[in-house]
Amino acid sequence: MAKTALLLITNGSEEMEAIITADVLRRAGIDVTIAGLNGSAPVKCSRNVVVVPDKALNEAKAEYDVVILPGGLEGANTFARSDEVKSILKEQEKSGRLIAAICAAPIALKSHQIYPNKTITSHPSKAAELKDVYNYSEDRVVVDGQLITSRAPGTAFEFALTIVEKLCGKDKVNEITPSMVLK
Repeated sequence: MAKTALLLITNGSEEMEAIITADVLRRAGIDVTIAGLNGSAPVKCSRNVVVVPDKALNEAKAEYDVVILPGGLEGANTFARSDEVKSILKEQEKSGRLIAAICAAPIALKSHQIYPNKTITSHPSKAAELKDVYNYSEDRVVVDGQLITSRAPGTAFEFALTIVEKLCGKDKVNEITPSMVLK
């Protein structure tokens, strides 16, 4: 049975982090649902790239092997204020399933009190904001139990491949990287 991923997106989400992650996971055979927090209408991302979600978040109710939050400050702030995102993350944490957040998105983890005291990373501009709740690392990608965090658009491939490895194993990573000509 294929692994499943829910990738949330909203206005101001960082498009590279969302699209690179979705693409890499799909190459690995993971069933990715890109869900719009505010419906299924096109989403204007942080650099004005417009992305059409697969469906509205309220239509994507299911159990997923991983829930993914891309960064982008406006999008991350929206995730941090959303009761619906809080509910999804709390259920994911309670069930021991994977949560992944990149760039500014770890501020939503803090806002919703997800995995406090874990070791995480984020965009450097959010480090001070997170250090009071988490053990902070400047590594490009950090895995602590069922939590994966990463730094910025420049780490999106590493972030995505780490999710693939956690869900599908190192052999799957080795299988999909040559066609992407990654180092």
